[in-house]
Amino acid sequence: MANGENKPRILVVDDDGDLRKLLRLRLISAGYEVETVASGEEALAALPGFRPQMVVTDLRMEGMDGMALFTAINHQLPSLPVIILTAHGSIPEAVEATQRGVFSYLTKPFDSSELLATVGKALSLSPTVEPETDSSSRDGASGSMICQGGAMQELMNQAKRVAQSDVSVLIQSESGTGKELLARSIHRDSARSKGPFVAVNCSAIPEQLFESELFGHVKGAFSGATSQRKGLFQEAQGGTIFLDEIGDMPLPFQSKLLRTLQEGEVRPVGADVSVAIDVRVISATHQVLEEQIQSGSFREDLYYRLNVVMLELPPLRDRREDIPLLANYFLQEMTPAREQERKKFSPEALTLLVGASWPGNIRQLQNVVAQTCVLASGPIIPASLVKKALRTDVEPLQTLSVAREQFERDYLIKLLQMTEGNVTKAADLAGRNRTELYKLFSKYGLNPELFRQTGDAAE
Repeated sequence: MANGENKPRILVVDDDGDLRKLLRLRLISAGYEVETVASGEEALAALPGFRPQMVVTDLRMEGMDGMALFTAINHQLPSLPVIILTAHGSIPEAVEATQRGVFSYLTKPFDSSELLATVGKALSLSPTVEPETDSSSRDGASGSMICQGGAMQELMNQAKRVAQSDVSVLIQSESGTGKELLARSIHRDSARSKGPFVAVNCSAIPEQLFESELFGHVKGAFSGATSQRKGLFQEAQGGTIFLDEIGDMPLPFQSKLLRTLQEGEVRPVGADVSVAIDVRVISATHQVLEEQIQSGSFREDLYYRLNVVMLELPPLRDRREDIPLLANYFLQEMTPAREQERKKFSPEALTLLVGASWPGNIRQLQNVVAQTCVLASGPIIPASLVKKALRTDVEPLQTLSVAREQFERDYLIKLLQMTEGNVTKAADLAGRNRTELYKLFSKYGLNPELFRQTGDAAE
């Protein structure tokens, strides 16, 4: 079932050591990568490092039980499938669990075929990602999302689920984050994968040519129309059309696009009859369309037609754990195959890359990697070249103690704002006594008196 380096990863949680070993053996023999833990608490600790594509957990365990674990997982990674193991006496609880979102349950004792069949169904919902890059993945990887962080794994999980339907998708993110790659990933995992994928940059089409470009035209429809021409919607027949930077679409054309989406047909410029189309629409924007609706530059009815499902790609600064992976991947792509010794970033250079602000996101990272690769005289790319390519001061990643103090100070300020300087109320909200809170206020130089709206705030 599973083969190669990218085996599906399964986390098994059970306080019964014998059952853990049995499940591990059965799943490994079926080709899965398996990690086992003895409690719900250990499972939550293992999630970030192991990054499983599904979890199998016992229902009844000491401490955090299976349902409490599912609730915690569902809060962090709502698309991660969870299978619960239950004894005959607790079947009603297991049924209730499936109604709350657990993928399925298995009654002990269960046979291998039942286990593997259920696991296979659950894994069909898991994302296709490339956690590693080596020489075997150099070709064709441009259509894949490279990530290892939990946020991106969860996004790819959602994208895979969306791909199984035919609904319209709106991708919201900053420029340079990989919106088209995500759209291609959805198309590749969909039933339309054998059809065309047509990408349209709405910001690059002159307003007067929008209708002709997207809907096509007949011969003689306008000056210069010397022959009949199919529009991009017809080119995407049976597949997916990706409308990038949809927020830049001219307002007059938006009503025509809305009609096309409602009626499932286009009318080429100058034609007397419409042409039926079968196209899935994925759109993307770096703008906030709700604000454009308020300003009158984007139609609200079109927004809801396009935004059946919204996916939000995080900016690169919010997925720093992926930066070394992406940087090394781009470096590998730029190194000629004939070179026996591939270039690498020095540890100091990678530290600079991870700490940079990346306003241009992945596109900027790719450019920085290209520049440093070309200019490096040896196999190791030094930090000095990275710093020069970034052209800005790089903020080092905060230490844990600094980050903790910053959070603590911000939390105390928020408490004082919410309670208008009333230390008794603040202590109740924080679950701490007044003396401890006063010590913290003193540590951070915070004076509750300054947060009081009136002079008679009761203590």
